[in-house]
Amino acid sequence: MALLPILCYPDPRLHTVAKPIARVDARVSQLVRDMLDTMYDANGIGLAASQVDVHERLIVIDVSQERKQPLVLINPELVWTSEATHLNEEGCLSVPGIYDGVVRHDEVHVRAWDAEGQSRTIEANELLAVCIQHEMDHLMGKVFVEYLSPLKRNRIKTKMRKAQREDAR
Repeated sequence: MALLPILCYPDPRLHTVAKPIARVDARVSQLVRDMLDTMYDANGIGLAASQVDVHERLIVIDVSQERKQPLVLINPELVWTSEATHLNEEGCLSVPGIYDGVVRHDEVHVRAWDAEGQSRTIEANELLAVCIQHEMDHLMGKVFVEYLSPLKRNRIKTKMRKAQREDAR
């Protein structure tokens, strides 16, 4: 079990756009295992490779109560989104302790490779749809706080920098 360090906002590396993965090989399989271990250890429900400073299009998710139904999305792309949206309370492993409302599509269909490199289309709603959209934003270099007002975003930035300084002591 290898736990990976999670980048914290406002780290500029979180704004790097992820590149596609050419093939699922031993390196990618190990990264998937390490990301799942890291996500579970941090009590998260989703983690994008960008958050662990690997700027490749890979997401791991597990929204199950038992925490035993991991979903691996490699090179995900949204192929359909519902017109209906709603405001969701979101948090993020890269912005610990901060939660706020973000408007997301109620349902999404996403095409991606699974952990074996097989192409799949996932139809998601509720928490899974929100999580997929949130994690795909990371792959595009976007953190959920960027949906908030500039005032809120600056307050969060200040709070996060202060926490990082205190942790460094």
